[in-house]
Amino acid sequence: MAEYMPILIFLAIAIGLAVIIIGASLFVAPQHPEREKLSAYECGFEPFGDARGRFDVRFYLVAILFIIFDLEVAFLFPWAVSLGNIGLFGFWSMIVFLAVLTVGFIYEWRKGALEWE
Repeated sequence: MAEYMPILIFLAIAIGLAVIIIGASLFVAPQHPEREKLSAYECGFEPFGDARGRFDVRFYLVAILFIIFDLEVAFLFPWAVSLGNIGLFGFWSMIVFLAVLTVGFIYEWRKGALEWE
């Protein structure tokens, strides 16, 4: 039990701090919601159309492509930092990784996934 005591103390401090912060925000901040604030849209416009309408799948495709190329950058930075230590095998494995991503990007481009009509 003694080895878990620092974790329990940290957990108790975190829970106590969270309760104090939430309580302070409820005490200090004004709690006077208005009709506009409670409406579905806070921008001042009346809602038009159904909020559950169909969403264009191209937005999801762009999000997936962003994640893929964001991960590429996340892998490139540590690779560039440690390039001197990993040798030729690390260099060529990253070149293969970039080639696979490039082939995928060219495929998406040729399929017209990046066109917005």
